[in-house]
Amino acid sequence: MIVDERMVTFMNSLELPESPLLETIEQEALDCYVPIIRKETKSLLKVLLTLAKPMRILEVGTAIGFSALVMNAYAPEGSKITTIEKYEKRIPIARENFRRAGKESDITLLEGDALEVMKGLTGPYDFIFMDAAKGQYIHYLPEVKRLLASGGLLVSDNVLQDGDVIESRFAVERRNRTIHSRMREYLFELKHSEEFETTILPVGDGVALSVKRSLQIH
Repeated sequence: MIVDERMVTFMNSLELPESPLLETIEQEALDCYVPIIRKETKSLLKVLLTLAKPMRILEVGTAIGFSALVMNAYAPEGSKITTIEKYEKRIPIARENFRRAGKESDITLLEGDALEVMKGLTGPYDFIFMDAAKGQYIHYLPEVKRLLASGGLLVSDNVLQDGDVIESRFAVERRNRTIHSRMREYLFELKHSEEFETTILPVGDGVALSVKRSLQIH
């Protein structure tokens, strides 16, 4: 827990319900222990989409399609979402959820390893939502830079690892040390890259917001 649990509970208590279908899919995910975006992260995502008004969205990590459907609900009418998932058990569930919502024409699900799939995309995308395996973010970054439009927004979820990211690697469980070091490297790269202006927010499990700077020609 990054932020005081009572504060999170209070903030979440103020949220309005989503559509009945989104509420149902969210509960189905929780019941089956499928990792989905936290309520406070969802609230931030909704504001960012309303502000940025992206027409082309790329999501890395579909799970069962919940966040893609949230983005579809708050992005401008006519926007298109491309989402990538490699976990075979979740792909048919996501496809069915898109069908239930009548959004098959708005959301395209691409199956396979995210890095390989991204290499085959041309972009540019106005908005990229990174919500896949945390240890892989650093490997995806070159493709993200290539695919994101100038002025586009990269939203990276789960970057603070329930607070573990600030700990010494020796204080982290051995099985999590590689993820720990890779996430630190990813955040360092985002903050020090000349291509991005980045802020890191202690929302949910940590969210990094990175705007791709427009190239200046001198």
